Amino acid sequence: MLRSEFKQLLDLTLSPHRFKDYAPNGLQVEGKNNITRVVTGVTACQALIDAAIEYGADAIVVHHGYFWKNEAPEITGIKYRRVSALIKNDISLFGYHLPLDAHPVYGNNAGLANALGLSAKRRPLQANLPLEEAIGVVGELDQALTVEAFKCLVEKSVGRSVLLEAVSDKHIKTVALCTGGAQGYIEQAHQAGADVFITGEVSEQTIHLARELGIHFIAAGHHATERFGAQAIAAFLRDEHGMDAVFIDIDNPA
Repeated sequence: MLRSEFKQLLDLTLSPHRFKDYAPNGLQVEGKNNITRVVTGVTACQALIDAAIEYGADAIVVHHGYFWKNEAPEITGIKYRRVSALIKNDISLFGYHLPLDAHPVYGNNAGLANALGLSAKRRPLQANLPLEEAIGVVGELDQALTVEAFKCLVEKSVGRSVLLEAVSDKHIKTVALCTGGAQGYIEQAHQAGADVFITGEVSEQTIHLARELGIHFIAAGHHATERFGAQAIAAFLRDEHGMDAVFIDIDNPA
């Protein structure tokens, strides 16, 4: 597939024009004109680039790419080593941040919601946004679970231990989630009527808010909750477009 066609496919699928983001979405570093082998991952770190080089990839697609707002513009040090490795090996880098959080099929939040078995009838966590633009979702379990049973379900879904702040013995039926570093949405989760809020990270004030709002809180890992989108894009490219595409997980406990 031509690089221009590959970019068009991803842009049409993920609709980056819908979002005002913190980094450019789409093609970030240009590589060879033809793309046949693709690696996807969470973050365009050096380890992922090295793995893509070893795999013989023509392109890398990630959730966390480069050129973030307020980032130093100079291409030196770590940034130089990463970018130069891409250029020397003629590998294109594509990054999709909020679009890969929000997509109702291939997004991080959709993937986590599916893993938890939340009902197909979901609503946006950000009440002022349509579901396809909201980076958080609210859904229902088929049946209410005890807090401990729900914690086990989350841990099975993300493949790691999680931090749980249980504020009562109230069972969990309505779930609000927003992957990554979205602990600041806990009050919106409460306003949405959720019994629990799941995100990737926790801040000191988050625990106090959970206790005072009376909503259970789970921090399941930024990286762990944001693997779903990159995995889904690899499957999309492989299963629907016949490309050689593979997700490579660079372990990160954060």
